[in-house]
Amino acid sequence: MRDDTIARNYAETLFELAEHHEGVEAFGEAMAAVADLVEDPRVRLFLETARVPASAKKSALAGALGPAAPAAFVAFLKVVVDKRRQRLLSEIGREYEQLLDRRRGRRYVEVAVARPLTEGAAEELAARMSKATGTQVIPHVKVVPSILGGVVIRDGDIVYDGSLRRQLGLMRRRLLAAELPPARPPGPEAQ
Repeated sequence: MRDDTIARNYAETLFELAEHHEGVEAFGEAMAAVADLVEDPRVRLFLETARVPASAKKSALAGALGPAAPAAFVAFLKVVVDKRRQRLLSEIGREYEQLLDRRRGRRYVEVAVARPLTEGAAEELAARMSKATGTQVIPHVKVVPSILGGVVIRDGDIVYDGSLRRQLGLMRRRLLAAELPPARPPGPEAQ
């Protein structure tokens, strides 16, 4: 299984756990604190080193969070360490934040365009996507000249490909698959 899929599964589990305990916002704050913590290269090295016992990692995380962190959240972190997935804590944090944003009615999508968008065009694109989905869409626009024109939108695992490159490829396949009428022998008007 891919790391992003594993991180998403852990984040979804944490989100369900949060709904049954102190709440998704409290768990979100605790997960953000852990994600910030593991950004420190020394902390990351400590957590990812195989020679450090899991018990030391679990007690260090529990101690760093202190008594303010929800007990169920600390228990979740201990399971993550037991399963040797602590290297995914940052990714789990990002996935959890996306789940929180969905709960808040926000959605982040990746948008690939051939040329940079003007500010007005970016706002119009966000407004159209928000209207189409019924949620507040926040596009992350990147320029990918190889798509030639149009737009490619990635919303999680779903890709909407409206690129010129794709349309030309479809046209090419249709033309190559088309049957041509049989050639007619030249008539008297050809002479």
